Amino acid sequence: MGKFRDAVDAKALRFAVGFPVVLAGAFVFCASLLRPNLPEPVAISWTDDGGAAFAPFASYAGGGALIIVAAGWLVLSQAVPVSRPAVMRRVMMGTGLFLCLFLTSVLAAGLVGQTGLADARDSRLDQMVLALGSGAAVSLGVIMGFVFKADRQWTPEDDRALEQAVIRELDPELAGDTIRFWVHARSSVFVMIAIASVFPAALISIALPWVGALLVVLAVVAAAFLCARVKADRSGLDVLVAGVVPVMHVPAAAISAASASEVRAADYGGWGYRNHSGTAAMLVSSGPAVVVRKTDGQRLAVSGRNPATAARLAEVLTRVAARARRGSES
Repeated sequence: MGKFRDAVDAKALRFAVGFPVVLAGAFVFCASLLRPNLPEPVAISWTDDGGAAFAPFASYAGGGALIIVAAGWLVLSQAVPVSRPAVMRRVMMGTGLFLCLFLTSVLAAGLVGQTGLADARDSRLDQMVLALGSGAAVSLGVIMGFVFKADRQWTPEDDRALEQAVIRELDPELAGDTIRFWVHARSSVFVMIAIASVFPAALISIALPWVGALLVVLAVVAAAFLCARVKADRSGLDVLVAGVVPVMHVPAAAISAASASEVRAADYGGWGYRNHSGTAAMLVSSGPAVVVRKTDGQRLAVSGRNPATAARLAEVLTRVAARARRGSES
C-alpha cells in the first residue's frame, strides 16, 4: 500500500476518479428533467435529414453516462502516476477534462435538439448548446493544463514524517523504548466460534432471519474481543481490544514492575478483557504474558505474542517506568 501511495498523486487520483462520475450523474439528472418533453424513442445519430438511429431514453442517458465515465477515467488516469514527466501529466489532465465536458456537450445537444418534438426523425443537434459547451470545454481544459500542479507537493503526512525523523535523530534510544504488536486467540478458537454460531444461524434464519443475523453479529463481536493491539512507549502501556476499543492505559510513572511469565487465563477470570478485585487482564489464551504491578498495588496481565515478545514488552515497560521515575524525581 505504501509503494502505491508513493507512486501516485493522491489529489490527481481523487479528481480522476470522482470528476467523471459526478459529471455523468449531473448529466443523467438534467436529462431526466427533459424527459417529459422528449419523443420515445430518442435519436442517437443524425444525418442531414434528421434522426437516423434511435434508442430508448434510458439507454441514451445510461449509455451516455457510461461513455463520460469511461473516457474520463481512461484519459485522466494518465495524469496520476508521479513517475511521468510533469508536462505530460499537465497535458493529460487538461485533455481529460476537455474530453469529459465535450462528450457531455454533445449528448446534451442531442437531447435539447429533440425537446418538444413528437418524432425524433425531425430532430437535429442543437448547434447553440454544442458550440457553447465545446467552447467551455476547450477553455477549461487549457486552464486545467496550466493550473494543475504536477510536481510533488508537501503534505501533512510529510510534516509528521519529518517530525518523527527529527525526534529519532535527537533521541536514538526512542526506538528501543517503543513496541507495538497484535495478539489474538488461536485459530482453532475462531473456528469453534464460527461452527457454534454460523451454522445454527443459517438454520434459524429460515424461520427468523433477524435472529440468525443477530447471532452472526454476536459471534463477530466475540471474535473481536479475542484480538488486541498492545502499545508500549515512554507514555506507558495501552491495550486496545480489536485495535480500536481502549481498555487499558497505564502511565509509565504508575508502573512499579513488569515481568514476563507463563500464565493461565483461568487464574485471571478467562479469555478476553477482565477487571475485578484490583486485577485487570487482557488475555487471548493461556501462555506467554506480561504481569505488570502498579504503584497503587493493582496488577494487570497482558498476553504476549510469544515468549520473546513478552520478554521484550516487559523490558520496555521496566525501562520506561525507570525513566519516568527519574524524571519525576528531578
